[in-house]
Amino acid sequence: MDKNEMVRSFISYIQLEKNYSEHTVHHYEYDLAGFFLFLESEGVNDLKQVEYLHARNYVTKLYDEQLSRPTVSRKISSIRSFFKYGNREFGLREEAFRSLYHPKKEERLPQFFYEEELQALFESVKGEDKLSIRNTALLELLYATGMRVSECVSIRMKDLDRHMQIVKVMGKGRKERYIPYGQFAHDALEHYIEEVRPKLMKNTEHEGLFVNNRGDLVTDRGIRHILNECMKKASANSNIYPHMIRHSFATHLLNNGADLRTVQELLGHSHLASTQVYTHVTKEHLRKTYLNSHPRA
Repeated sequence: MDKNEMVRSFISYIQLEKNYSEHTVHHYEYDLAGFFLFLESEGVNDLKQVEYLHARNYVTKLYDEQLSRPTVSRKISSIRSFFKYGNREFGLREEAFRSLYHPKKEERLPQFFYEEELQALFESVKGEDKLSIRNTALLELLYATGMRVSECVSIRMKDLDRHMQIVKVMGKGRKERYIPYGQFAHDALEHYIEEVRPKLMKNTEHEGLFVNNRGDLVTDRGIRHILNECMKKASANSNIYPHMIRHSFATHLLNNGADLRTVQELLGHSHLASTQVYTHVTKEHLRKTYLNSHPRA
C-alpha cells in the first residue's frame, strides 16, 4: 500500500472510529503533509525507512522556523498517532516518534477581559440595525455559555430550548453537553431570532442559528472578524481573539464563587487539569486586588 492510501485509511479511522472533528482532522492532514515533504527533501520515499534521526531533524527544522511549542507538540502527536496506526495496520515502525519527547509547555495564563472591559464591548455593539442586533446576540451567547467558536457556528435552531434557556452544544469528540444561559442572552437571542434572522435569511433555507448578511451560516473566520470590528467600536487598543470570551466566562465564574467542577462541566473539559489553569488566573487577580487595596501591602 502506498503512502497516500495509508493516509486515507488513517484519516477515515480518526473520522469514523475516533469521531474527531473536521477541524482536528484538517490539522492531522496538514501536519502529515508537512512531514512527508520533509522526508522527500531528505530522500526518504519509503515510510518503513523512517528512523529516530529523521524525527529529530524534523523537529529541529520546526524550531528553526520559530513555531511555538504547542504547535510543535501538536505536530509530534499527529505524526506519532499516524505511525502507531501504521504499525498496527501496515507494519510501519513507530519507534521514531515514540522515542521523541514533547517540548515542555510554555506557562502562559489565558487572557481574559475584566468585567468593565466586557461591558464596554457590549455597549459598542448596541444598535437597531440588523447586524448590530445579530452581533449583540452572538456576543451575549458566547459570554453566557463559554462555548467554543467551533461549537457556536454549528448550533441549529433545534438546539435551543428557548423556554428553559438552555442550549445543546456538540463539543470535542462529538460529546454533547447542555449549557444554561441568562436573561441578557435570552433577550438578545429572541430579538435576533424573531426580527432579524428571517430578514437575513432572504431566500436561503437552513437551520443554522447565526447567519451572515447573505443568509449563509457564519463561519469561524466570520466570528473573528465580527469581534475585531466590535473591539474597534469599543476603542480598544488590542485585537480580540474568540477564545478570550471563553476565558472570561470561566474566570468570572470562578471569581464570583463557582466551583471548579461546575466550570469544567460547562466548558466541556474532559480533564479537570484543563480547567485548573483558571485558578491561576483568579489567584493572580486576588493578588493584584490585594496589592492595590490593602494599606500595608
